[in-house]
Amino acid sequence: MLVAAGLGVAAWWVVGADGGEIVAPATATPMTDPTAALDVVPEADTASAVALEEPSETGSAVVVIDVAGKVRRPGIVTLPIGSRVVDAIEAAGGARRGLNLTALNLARLLIDGEQILVGIPPPTGVAAASAVGSSSAGATAALVNLNSATETDLDTLPGVGPVTAAAILQWRTDNGAFTSVDELLEVSGIGDATLADIAPFVTI
Repeated sequence: MLVAAGLGVAAWWVVGADGGEIVAPATATPMTDPTAALDVVPEADTASAVALEEPSETGSAVVVIDVAGKVRRPGIVTLPIGSRVVDAIEAAGGARRGLNLTALNLARLLIDGEQILVGIPPPTGVAAASAVGSSSAGATAALVNLNSATETDLDTLPGVGPVTAAAILQWRTDNGAFTSVDELLEVSGIGDATLADIAPFVTI
């Protein structure tokens, strides 16, 4: 042990004599903010996160509905998603006065592309299940008889308001009973377009 210690002292003396220096190994510079690395998000990941948060511009936010039957403005209406049957009927001008809608589920949510039949039966040969939103009351409703209808009955017809209903009654008073539906063209205020709307719902 004394020999080893002597050799170590001799070696140290030789190195010191040669002017050599013992250099301590460099140490890593400590990170000033240990949480900085956690805040770095790759650009690709950031873009993906934004894309997930933003709604798609091509996504549909509306439903397109065909409202037919005894409403004041039958046709296509466009409504926000989440709208109900009552909203579609209101968008079509509302049901004709005096029409009973109790059998129609006014609170049902609308489905894009469906048809709502208000107060009229589904087309012949079409199953009732396919006539989405149709009223069972409308499917069994009797046709309006032009020769016995009251002003209230006539006012429920599409395209007929109080003035036209009164004109029909006046024609009936002046000329007697209707002998054909086409005689409605002789009534003031009724033209070919109105007759086409009325004809499916009247009889004599």
